[in-house]
Amino acid sequence: MSKFNHKEAAEELQHYRLTNERNSEKVCHLGARLIKDNYTAKLGDAIWPFYEQVAIAALDVQDFSLADTCIDKLKTRFTEKSLRFRRLLGMRFEAQGKLDEAQEVYDTILQEDDTNMLASKRQIALLKTRNKESDMIEALTKYLDTYYDDHEAWLELCDIYLSKYMYDQAAYCCEEIIILQPSNHVFFLKYAEILYTLNHLPLALKHYCKVLELCTDNVRSLYGLQLVNKQTMKVTGRN
Repeated sequence: MSKFNHKEAAEELQHYRLTNERNSEKVCHLGARLIKDNYTAKLGDAIWPFYEQVAIAALDVQDFSLADTCIDKLKTRFTEKSLRFRRLLGMRFEAQGKLDEAQEVYDTILQEDDTNMLASKRQIALLKTRNKESDMIEALTKYLDTYYDDHEAWLELCDIYLSKYMYDQAAYCCEEIIILQPSNHVFFLKYAEILYTLNHLPLALKHYCKVLELCTDNVRSLYGLQLVNKQTMKVTGRN
């Protein structure tokens, strides 16, 4: 069996942090070993991002003992008033299924700092889990006022509007997504289908064509063009 290389493990964890790669099981395995062998003393200032990373990974895999070890270290360093610590506390409540407590934590954080991106994202995810669509729309709208360039949030909002048959609002979200992601044919297709549903046939035609420009063999777009053509002939009275 090869000897465990603590330095390589620490570097691998740092790589995951830099690339935002989750890989929770691996992070827990490496993090727990570094903590057990007291290698954390050699991490310097990186020790706090390390504890946060391992805590989140531990919550992902339901290893509450490891999560608590890391959260307690952060609590000692940053105190209970720290938004960083409290966000992790909220995530712990989530992992335990204590959704009301988690919601209260995130709401409190956002009352103090309504631009806290990480707390906003956790709040939105929690509202989604609890099927609170109206509250989720409000939270996403407020979040996007600050973080306009988050196309995933626009997509989330678009899908909620679609689920509530609010097609005009969904179309607006798609327009914002396309501005942010002008080379992604998937979003043009989504927009074209919404436009077709709204009976905006010329615009739907234009965006179905844009899909084919970006992805020449897209079957759904070809089918969409047929539908638009058929509907246009029906409207104009042509056979």
